[in-house]
This record gives sequence, structure tokens and C-alpha cells, in this order.
Amino acid sequence: MRKLNYKKIAKRTGITLAIFLVLGIIGFFAFRNTILEQVIAKVQLKVAERNASFNVQAASFSGLSGIEMKGVSLVPNGQDTLVNVKEVSTSINLSHVLVGDVQLGTLHMSDGYVSLVRDTLGWNFRSLLKSKKDTADEDDTAETNYADRAYNIMNKVLNLIPTDMALQNLELRVDDKGHKLNLKLDDTRLADNKLETLLRVSEDTIVQHWKVSGMADPRGHQCDLKFFNADTGRIVVPYIAKRFHIKSGFDAINLKVENMDMQGGELHVDGYASIQNFMVNNRRIASKDVVINNARFDYHVLFGGDFIALDSTSTVQLNKIKFRPFARYSVAADTIYQVKANIPKMPAQDFITSLPTGLFTNFEGMEAKGDFSYRLDFLFNKNKPNALVFDSTLKRDGLEILKYGEANLAKLNTAFTYRAIEDGRAQRAIVVGPSNPNYTPISQVSPYLRQAVLTSEDPSFFRHRGFITEAFRQSIIKNIKTKKFSRGGSTISMQLVKNVFLNREKTLSRKLEEILLVYILENNRIASKERMLEVYFNVIEWGPDVYGIGEAARYYFDKAPAELTLDESVYLASIIPSPKKFMYKFDSNGDLKGYAIRHDNYIKNIMLRRGLITAEDTIAQSGNVVILGRARGRLPLSKEAIFANDSIKADEFFETLSKLAY
Repeated sequence: MRKLNYKKIAKRTGITLAIFLVLGIIGFFAFRNTILEQVIAKVQLKVAERNASFNVQAASFSGLSGIEMKGVSLVPNGQDTLVNVKEVSTSINLSHVLVGDVQLGTLHMSDGYVSLVRDTLGWNFRSLLKSKKDTADEDDTAETNYADRAYNIMNKVLNLIPTDMALQNLELRVDDKGHKLNLKLDDTRLADNKLETLLRVSEDTIVQHWKVSGMADPRGHQCDLKFFNADTGRIVVPYIAKRFHIKSGFDAINLKVENMDMQGGELHVDGYASIQNFMVNNRRIASKDVVINNARFDYHVLFGGDFIALDSTSTVQLNKIKFRPFARYSVAADTIYQVKANIPKMPAQDFITSLPTGLFTNFEGMEAKGDFSYRLDFLFNKNKPNALVFDSTLKRDGLEILKYGEANLAKLNTAFTYRAIEDGRAQRAIVVGPSNPNYTPISQVSPYLRQAVLTSEDPSFFRHRGFITEAFRQSIIKNIKTKKFSRGGSTISMQLVKNVFLNREKTLSRKLEEILLVYILENNRIASKERMLEVYFNVIEWGPDVYGIGEAARYYFDKAPAELTLDESVYLASIIPSPKKFMYKFDSNGDLKGYAIRHDNYIKNIMLRRGLITAEDTIAQSGNVVILGRARGRLPLSKEAIFANDSIKADEFFETLSKLAY
């Protein structure tokens, strides 16, 4: 048997492959322009399926791997031109093309624009967007490994960023129903990993010149860029002010990506972002400009097969406040959302002075001594919502308020003048003190009313320190289930602070101030619980232009607060959440509607079970009430009910006369 000569076979195989490779290269260079035309034709067919036209006036290969195109345009049918570029030249990495990947080496582009136009029917690019059905079909077949998916997307994006780039005279034009914005890229250069960009931004009469510069290495997965105003002053963020009523700006932004690496099936992305002199103004945030002088976010993000996480080694810094956040989204067994935050021990005064200006106006000028630390732990299992974890812990170390800011909490211990705020306007002055004939000391409030209000609004008022963790937990659960903010978990302490020291604005600022002021009030024992409850009864709104229980008892029942019956007390407690809508609880006969009676009886049963009232207290208390005061004029009464009311008042008049005669 003849022995095989493996060396000769290998040599012949190598020569054959080399011949085929050379022939392939020759064939490619011989027909590459034809191939390019076929590729453009396929793109044109794809775009035509989306009701648009894609045109290239001239296209050809240049050199070994270069492509030159002239007159490139994309026009949706019946719409304004979306893209128009005069000249484009680029080069691709052939070795990457052979393995099915596209990596740009160079990109030169000049004299062109992208025009985004929105009319009553929508944006001019809407026909090019994928339908919900297409997206759903892709989602069904998409990768479920978050690490692989993220790595593939980031790689594809970075490969499309060339290492040598020159862009000149390119514009982004936006016309949103007549609101126009123009971003003109005068000159952009990327060479030797150095990026320099100059942008001219114009909106109405405002013209700005932005600059982006720094290190950009798309192949090394790194960048260190600074974004700032080439002119003097703060960058004003365009478009969102008119589109979303959000005014915003900043001096400079730094963005650094230090590492993007796949290790052990996990994608690690590390770096930091910082912003200087950031300003935002929106009516849902605060009534004033909110300014953060310095903010920095050092991030370490992890993508695993079944999770995405912000690692606890990450840090967030706002002025002198520094904390470690942790966030994780996992679908390993159940869908779980987890958030943690840890503020290590820090001086209280540093915290106060680091608060964003405009967000905590009631704290401006406040002084404190001592330290504190804080921890937050939140976990939500989508499949087990009732097992939600919410734990908030603040530890004090010699913390003491030396000087109050605009909100002087100590005034709760003295007589003071209170003015409710309605629609931004101060209402009539109410003296919270003995000089007001309607002022009612807590000892002269019916025990029934006291217990009914506590049962309805805050059963553990005398035990908690301003907040009820379980109430917050239940509030979060309900809000998640209903997918809206339907429950707030507000305590009497929080309602008191909101009424006496804050306005009625539904802003983030007011809610944050409310939380901090309540903590200071309760944990520094500035006022006793009895005094807090007394002030609460004398300032809260009980009806239209009705403030304090003294006014309320007479407005509804024409009697003093000490004389209120059990049913009357439970009714008054029930209208605290919506006092101006009290009339809708009554029918045309002046009687409480069935749902209102059922609610009030439910509260009475709770009071009975807790030993706050006895069975004897419920005798002759059916759940209905008779409105005898001025409030009766607002009820939707029939004529018969009005005459019946006159009879009731006449009977009371003669009964009073007979008592006096006796």
C-alpha cells in the first residue's frame, strides 16, 4: 500500500485555496461596483416597503476598501426630505466584513442635513419606524441573555464610529408644529483618538456655540469627553422648554468610559459622569430654579445572563453629600426589582448646605450640629407584590438643630397666625390661640371626635416618630398594583407640617421638605404630641372656607366641639380627605347616602374592637347625621327636605324656650 504524502497534500490544498482567494479578490475588484449597485438597490426596495425613497446619485469604490457616494437622500412619501447629504466617503475593515461584521475605518461627510418635521399627523419619519407587531415578533425571538445582548449592541454601535472622521457643514433641523430648532455641526474631527466638535445651536432668537472635546477610542471602548459652552455662561438646553415646559442648563458635562469588558459571562461597564452648575425649572419640581453646583456619578454597571445591576461600589456625590447606590433588575426565577442606598456618617451641617438651592427653601439658613447616617432597602417581587420590602433607617449622633430656617417649627408652641394657601393665594388670617373665639383646646374636643380622627387618619400617632414604615410599604404596594399614585400613607404629623409650614403645591420640592421637616419636628421633640394634635384640629380645613374644629362644629351641627355625638364625630373625620366635597355624601332628603353610612359604621366597628368606645356609646347612633348649621344650604335638598329642616329648627327653638321657662 502506497504511503500518503501529507506534506504534498497540504501544500496542494494551500495552493488551491490561495488560487481561489486570489480569484475571489480579482472577481471582487472586477465586479465590486456592480455589487455595490445591487446592495443600494436592495436598500431601496427595503425603504420602498416603508413608503419612502432612498436615492444615491453616484456611488463607487475607491482604493482598496473605500466607498464614495454623492447625492444621498431619503424622502418619506408625501413628506419633507428626511436626509440629504452632498458627499460621503468611508472605508471599511475588510477582515471584519468577512466574518459578517461592519467596522468603519474612516468617514468624511460634508454639506448635508437631517430634517425632522412634525405636523398634525406625526413626524415625517413615522413610516420608517417598525410597527408594534414587528417589534413584538423580534422580541419573541430575541436573545434573553442580557450580557450578550448588551455586548453585541455596544460593539455594533462602536464599530460604526470611525477612528478617522471629518464632518463639515452638517445640520439637524427640527420643526415641531412650528417650533423650530437648528443644530449646525460646523466642524468635527476625530484623529489619533482625539475628538474636537463645534456646534452652533439656534432656537428662536437664542444662539449658542457648544463644544465637545477630549479622548475618544471606539476600538478600545474608552472615552473621556467634555461638553461645554464655547461662549460665556451656562448652556441652555433647547427644545424641552417649549415641548415639555422644562427649563434646564449647565456649565459643563464630563463623560468618561474607562472599561467595557466581558468577563466570565458578565459585561462590566465602568466610568463616571459629572455635571457643573446644573439648573432645572419645572412646576412639578419646584416653584423656583433648582440648582446643583456639582454632581458626580461613578458607575460600575453589570450585565449578566438574567440580570442588570448597578454595583454597590458605585458612588453618587451631590456637593458634599456622598452615598453608595445599588440597583438590580433580575429575571432569574421571578422578576425582582431591588434598590439600596447608603449614606455613611456625615456632618448634618454639610448635608444642609449641600441641598440643591431652590428645592429646599425652608431649610435655607438652618444650622445644625452632630452627625447622621442613613440606609434604604427596597425589594419588589413582581410575582409576590405583598412581600415588598421597604426599610428606611436614619441614625443620629449628637444631631441638634441650632437655628431654624424659614420654617420656624418652634412656633407650634405659641399662638400664631395661620393663613391657608389656595391656588397660590393666601386665605383669611386665623389666629391659632385663645384670642380666637373659635379656637378649641384639645381638652374641649369631643373624645369621640378625637378617637374617630385618629382611627381614620393615623391610629399610631402617639407611638410613631412622624412616619409609619408599614403605611409607606402598603402605599407603595397599592400604587404599583393600580399603576397610579392612589395612596400616600400620610400621617397627622405630615398633614400638620404641610398645612402650617408649606404651601399646597403638588411639587417634588414640597414633598421632600415635608419629609425632612417632619423628621426634625418629631425626632427633636420640638412640640408634644398633644400640642401637635391640638394645632392640627384648629388649622385643618373642614369645608369651604371652614378652618378649625370650632368653626366646623358650628358650620355642620350648630354646636360646640365638646357636644359632638359619636355619629357626628365619625362623619367629620370622614370628610377630612376631601372637605369641600362633603355635600356629595348626602341625598335630596338631607340624609347620608348608603355608602357613606357603611363607611362610618365601619370606622365605629374598628373603634369598638380597639376599645376606644363601648357598646353603650353606639346606642341610638344609626350612622346618619342631620346637618343643622350653615352647611345645610349647600346640600342638594328637595323642597320637602327644606321645609322639614324649618320644622326641626322650630322644634329646637320651642324646646329651648321651655327649658328656660322651667
